Amino acid sequence: MKVTVRYFAVLRDRRGLDAETVECPEMTSSQFASYLIELHQLGLPPSLVRVAVNSSFVSDDHVLGDGDEVVLIPPVAGG
Repeated sequence: MKVTVRYFAVLRDRRGLDAETVECPEMTSSQFASYLIELHQLGLPPSLVRVAVNSSFVSDDHVLGDGDEVVLIPPVAGG
């Protein structure tokens, strides 16, 4: 299946991309986040990254579907 991935903040900087299309087997949102973090050596523990699918935050066991848009959101500090 194919999903579109959007990266934000430090993940975007470390990946060097705003977005990409990824082909992957069926997996949960947390498995997918862990897979990308390891594959691209993004340097954050997966437990700190929030995942949204199709504009809504999802649980760790949410199963991704073909054509989904996945957004990876790292912890953000601001002032």
